[in-house]
This record gives sequence, C-alpha cells and structure tokens, in this order.
Amino acid sequence: MVEFAANLISQIGLIGAALLIAIEVIVLPIPSEMVLLLTGFNASLGEFSFMGAIAATTFGSLLGGLVLYLFGFGFSKERVESIISKWGKYVGITNEDLDKTFDWFERYGTYLVFFGRLFPIIRSLVSIPAGLVRMSIFKFALLTTAGSAIWNTIWISLGALLGEQWERANIWTTVIDYAVYLILGTAVAILFFRLWRRRKYNHS
Repeated sequence: MVEFAANLISQIGLIGAALLIAIEVIVLPIPSEMVLLLTGFNASLGEFSFMGAIAATTFGSLLGGLVLYLFGFGFSKERVESIISKWGKYVGITNEDLDKTFDWFERYGTYLVFFGRLFPIIRSLVSIPAGLVRMSIFKFALLTTAGSAIWNTIWISLGALLGEQWERANIWTTVIDYAVYLILGTAVAILFFRLWRRRKYNHS
C-alpha cells in the first residue's frame, strides 16, 4: 500500500494525493496518515507547494465526504444498514460502527461533522447521517472542509518536517493520533471554558 501510494503521488502529484484521500474517506483500509505523511515529504522535496498539498488533500476529503453524504441523502436508514450489512465488510465498515456514529450524531449533530474529521472511522461515516437528516450541503461542505484542513495540515506538516524519515512516523501513527487528540481536546476544552466564563461574566 505504501509503495502504491508513493508511486501514485510521484506520478500524478497533488491529483494523486487528493484521489487517495478521497478514496480513504470512502474505503477505510487506506490510512490517511500514511498518505498525508508521504504528501508532506514530497512537499519538502519541492515536488509541489506546502499549501497546494493541504488544498489538494482537503479537496479530496471533501469529495469523499460528499460521496457518502449523497449516499445517506439518497437512501433511508434501513436501506443504508442493509447495504452496509451486505457490502460493508469489503470497505471496512460494519453496522456496529454505523450505529455508533448515528448515536454520536444524535448527541452532537453538526459539531460531529467538524470534530469527527479528526477521528478514524467517524470521519468517514459521519457523512452518512448528515445526508440522512438532510443537513444543508453548504453547511456540511464548510464543516467538512474546516475539520479536514486541520487534520491534513497536522500530518502534512509532520511529513514535511521528518523528510525522508516520514515512514517512521507512520509506524507510530496510533500513538501520534492520540497525542493529536489530546492536544486538540485540550484546546477545545480551553475554548469552551473561556466562552463559559465570558458568558457567566456578561450575565453577572
């Protein structure tokens, strides 16, 4: 898989990176971290610009998300579950994963479309309930783009920073994932705490 991704990005550049990320959103077995690290490495070599890499991969994330959004938009929940039961195993999706995502979506709604882009499995499946509930496609695209841009920027930056050692980071993706989640979770907690204090101060 690494060799395939490396060859694709080497041959068709940012289009290859965008295509791989779009496929990763739909077909879970392709790890986005590996693709993004490799894209960052190529950016460090001057194959394409750093900002171009972020833009292309974020477009790929949006494209993949829209495919699943339209999938949810076009079918009922029962039909979606039936399709996943029959074909989900081929793309790494189970109805258990889908049910968990539906539960999370019911609790957090639009927030999950943004923050869910930072978590494996959820970043793909959250698009389906968004389509099922007929979320505004503009709002969906905006939140998906914003959340994906953050995730992609982190991993592309890491790939560019490590250079030829990018594959070492790929070995430790799980550990790095949790570190990223911790940093982002802390930042969000601080933000909400400040908003809460400001609201409390304004009402006092």
